Amino acid sequence: MNTLIVYTSKYGCTEKCAELLTKELNDKVDIINLKNAGDIDISKYDKVIIGGSIYIGRIQKEVTEFCSKNLDKLKEKGIGLFICGMQEGEAINTELNQNFPSELLNIAAAKEYLGGEFIFDKMNFMEKLIVKVVSKASSNKSNILKDNIHKFAQEMNAI
Repeated sequence: MNTLIVYTSKYGCTEKCAELLTKELNDKVDIINLKNAGDIDISKYDKVIIGGSIYIGRIQKEVTEFCSKNLDKLKEKGIGLFICGMQEGEAINTELNQNFPSELLNIAAAKEYLGGEFIFDKMNFMEKLIVKVVSKASSNKSNILKDNIHKFAQEMNAI
């Protein structure tokens, strides 16, 4: 089977998670950053995994556009959906459910939160200020959830 992972990543955390996920999948996997991609032919894939990071409650527009543009074709595939970010509690499920089309959420074999990071050296002044105020973090913090990545991969391997 062939699997496609498409994602967007602002600071690199989602890219790290996508690469970790690739290592746990049994299929032949192609991985594409939607920020650098043109048209993607998804017809040659049996499964498509879509991921992105959440900022101020929203996933990047490249993910939304990919889902909208390919919705009919995606409904014929094995689907996995994931988000990255530094959310906590019920916000994780809310953000996952609000940032993907219901048609994909309803058929997804795997839906997961894979964790996140604050990397202050990659943020501009405003981003640093917002993170400090909202999350009370003032230094780099990594919270990539390898157990969630493993669980997600097992669910995708089962289809």
